[in-house]
Amino acid sequence: MWDFDHCDPRRCSGKKLARQGLIQDLRVGQRFRGVVVSPKGTQPVSPADRDIVAQHGVAVVECSWARLDEVPFNKIASPHERLLPYLVATNPVNYGKPWRLNCVEALAAAFYITGFDSYAERLLSGFGWGHSFYEVNKHLLNKYKTCESAEAVSAMQEEILAELEKSYDESRRTVGATDGVDGEDLLVPNPNHHHPPESSSEEDEDEEEEGAGTGEVGGPDKAERK
Repeated sequence: MWDFDHCDPRRCSGKKLARQGLIQDLRVGQRFRGVVVSPKGTQPVSPADRDIVAQHGVAVVECSWARLDEVPFNKIASPHERLLPYLVATNPVNYGKPWRLNCVEALAAAFYITGFDSYAERLLSGFGWGHSFYEVNKHLLNKYKTCESAEAVSAMQEEILAELEKSYDESRRTVGATDGVDGEDLLVPNPNHHHPPESSSEEDEDEEEEGAGTGEVGGPDKAERK
């Protein structure tokens, strides 16, 4: 990972993975040939990236959601920059928030989608809450895994968001009818209307928290050698 030290080292999942020997730091400007989960990506990670991940692994950018402008993304070199599709965070800071994945969640998501479930589980197993990421996102991850290309993942994401929007509208109508108010917006705005950058950073309202990391996680073969 490329680590910009934006988060508290005691709470940073990327740094914890490094202490466990499961992730390696990358230097700014150092070229990485694997998949990089980055808000600067132009297409989502997909099962089509499996061979790239198997050979070269996955990297993330460790930074704060609020300080993305400080990250020199032009110096983070990879021919395979990828976004993450719609998923829900289960980390303690951003539990239940769509898109706001931290480093370990972003890495695990990339491994799940590309078919390396055991390695995703290995990364998450070091966190007490780690099992909940798959439990909450299983139905989404399984849908993305059926796609053959990045375009198909994008289409699946739009289908998922449309279903969420429909469910939200139905819930709003139900609440309005129950309360005798027709058409009034009684629920909080649908969080899916706003798409923050699909990086792996996380931050709560009052303090900076870990974000998209700049580190490397090896593919399954590398994992076995660690």
